[in-house]
Amino acid sequence: MEFNLQKSLEVWRNTPDVLDTLLYSVDKEWYENNEGGNSWSPFHIVAHLIVGEKTDWLMRVEIILSDKTDKRFPPFNMEIHIEEAKGKTMAQLLGTFKMLRANNLRKLEAMKLTQADLDKTGIHPEFGRVTLKQHLATWTVHDLGHIAQITRVMSKQYKTEVGPWMEYLPILTR
Repeated sequence: MEFNLQKSLEVWRNTPDVLDTLLYSVDKEWYENNEGGNSWSPFHIVAHLIVGEKTDWLMRVEIILSDKTDKRFPPFNMEIHIEEAKGKTMAQLLGTFKMLRANNLRKLEAMKLTQADLDKTGIHPEFGRVTLKQHLATWTVHDLGHIAQITRVMSKQYKTEVGPWMEYLPILTR
């Protein structure tokens, strides 16, 4: 499928509700556990999504569309979500994410992006020149990837409980 802003907006609008449905009213054991090691729990994934709403997605759109000659993106801090999550409940994180996402989508839609805008570029700290279209497509896949990650982490909480059905549940072996 080719990038389509309206189709991405569908995903972006639905992500907060999907997360709310998965995480709001479940026991914290579902969202506080991870896959071991330094992997992220659903709790920290939601905090990471909040950081993205505050410091990444829309900010980089604004950099690309600006009249500035320097269109370099600041690096994304992959650890700051730990601070974002401290002292908060899942309900608070979900509420914050929902509010930030709604505000960012209102701002994005107000920009009335054109095809020419989608071809404009910024400078990613790792990848170099990227287009707005690539950045927005990445935002969409980022949402879907973290939804998949959350469901995988939650599923693995029952990895040892499913017995012989494990061979039919590839989510548990990936």
